[in-house]
Amino acid sequence: MSDIRDFKDLTIWQKGMEIAEKCYLLTKNFPRDELFGMIQQIRRASASIPANIAEGYGRRSPGDYARFLNISQGSIN
Repeated sequence: MSDIRDFKDLTIWQKGMEIAEKCYLLTKNFPRDELFGMIQQIRRASASIPANIAEGYGRRSPGDYARFLNISQGSIN
């Protein structure tokens, strides 16, 4: 019997949230002139990691889930 009841129980989603949180903290120290450049790009990419994992899990189709994991991997890169 699996202990996974929703996407928040997935280790991969939890790790994605950690990455997003760390990216937000790290970019707080970036120069202000990067506010709408690199900072926003890093934050959007990092936030999309757990978001895509959750969306893929919610589709309940192995093919869709794999596709959204692939999208998350692209955001990590």
